[in-house]
Amino acid sequence: MKDTERQAGNSAGPALYLVGTPIGNLEDITLRALRVLKEVDVIACEDTRQTQKLLNHYAIATRTTSYHEHNEITKSAELVKEMQEGASVALVTDAGMPGISDPGYRLIALAIRHHVPVVPIPGASAFLAALVASGLPTDSFRFSGFLPAKRGGRRAALEAVKHSPRTQVFYEAPHRVVETLEDVVEVLGEARHVVIAREVTKLHEEFLRGRAGDVLENLKAREAVKGEITLLIGKAEEGDAHVAADASSARVSVRQRVEQIMAEEKVDEKAALKKVAKERGVSKSEAYRELQRSK
Repeated sequence: MKDTERQAGNSAGPALYLVGTPIGNLEDITLRALRVLKEVDVIACEDTRQTQKLLNHYAIATRTTSYHEHNEITKSAELVKEMQEGASVALVTDAGMPGISDPGYRLIALAIRHHVPVVPIPGASAFLAALVASGLPTDSFRFSGFLPAKRGGRRAALEAVKHSPRTQVFYEAPHRVVETLEDVVEVLGEARHVVIAREVTKLHEEFLRGRAGDVLENLKAREAVKGEITLLIGKAEEGDAHVAADASSARVSVRQRVEQIMAEEKVDEKAALKKVAKERGVSKSEAYRELQRSK
């Protein structure tokens, strides 16, 4: 049977099914996801106790097994062997789509390498839900998972998007979000537009929208910040980007901007290219390729 025929059919044949599960509200699961969870031979869970709550709610009796960051190397091989022998496996995380800031990549890559069909079963995604409700531009955005836990790394990550022309989306731990907003204010400025999406789809869902300085003061006034947090940072405004705005326009190429910085700041090409990459919100390798094309 062809993969396309199996995927379109009404039974979960031998394959790895990546099943999106609710990020809070248990109603946020598709009919297809429920069917697959009932029909597969085993459900690989980030936390079997957490997944069992969902399965009990929908009276699903499928066998479960643990698959998490501490056992994924050995467990991936075991699950792929089962699928090669004809088993169907559903991979789920505690919430959302498998593989997004959660375990899953190793199993998916290994399944593909051994020619085991990998079938996505779309579902809820915290960062996507937060993005569309944020009010920030969605035409161009970048999701980067969790920000670095240490201040130095976090500030470097923020510096890299200081002049970005796109909305930036991050996950953040509730106990670090105030420190992170302090860094946002210091690195990007208190006037930068930000959104804190907290407990999306849950009972205490909340969106804090506004300038970074105002949102920071709001959070500081609270006894504690709890729940799942998504931090969204608006793109650089023309007034904030100054030279970078001109540099990212069609009139100024990467090469021209590199030469301009080398002349003005008396630095070498490598240092100038690094600064241009930061200005444009792109990787150094991407800026380097553009530089090479223009030579």
